[in-house]
Amino acid sequence: MRGLILILIWTVLALPAALVVFPWTLITRDTRLLFRVGFWITRAGLPLVGVRVVVKGFERFPRGASIVMANHSSNLDPDVLLPLLPGRVVIYLKASLMKIPVLGYAMRLAGFIPVQRDGSVESAKAASELAKRALEQGSCLVLFPEGTRSRDGSLLPFKRGPFFLAMESGAPVAPVSIRGAIRLLPKGSKNLKAGTVTVTFHTPLHPADYSDKEDLMKAVRSAIESGMSD
Repeated sequence: MRGLILILIWTVLALPAALVVFPWTLITRDTRLLFRVGFWITRAGLPLVGVRVVVKGFERFPRGASIVMANHSSNLDPDVLLPLLPGRVVIYLKASLMKIPVLGYAMRLAGFIPVQRDGSVESAKAASELAKRALEQGSCLVLFPEGTRSRDGSLLPFKRGPFFLAMESGAPVAPVSIRGAIRLLPKGSKNLKAGTVTVTFHTPLHPADYSDKEDLMKAVRSAIESGMSD
């Protein structure tokens, strides 16, 4: 029931906001208002359904272009993480989400990066080029290196693509641990529960300090795991 109530709250807030925000964004080509309003709506709905977000270590978060890498075990993860991030935020997401009415249009306007699940080299290259462009513009790029949600909350093997991107761009990597979301909304469930989600920001890692992507991957994994334990 909480999940349906949350969707209803977001819809009630988003529809009138869209009447102002979408035209403004199209006319000005400035996405800042779109981000501020969208993230405010996301953040505002959570406490109304009993979801409390506790933030730790945000003072460590780097300013300017960065790559945020977080663990992923729940559809709740983006909702608790994205509204916390400063500036322009760009996220990798399933291409199918772009088809959702209103929300999908907003994500296209925001420049979110659709990821095709066909595994083709062309799709991967296209997504990588969009990501590089976003970083060059000073954006905060958010991705979940596991590539999918974990069913039991344990950290799955990482995809290598994000680490190629990090080494090529040189942008600092901000590891983030999200703890508690799986208890509130596990994979495969639509039954949202009340409770607390803790988001921990770790010390940024600079790709230039690592000999190759494998070493960087190990460091990111270690940082994320350190904040996942109760």
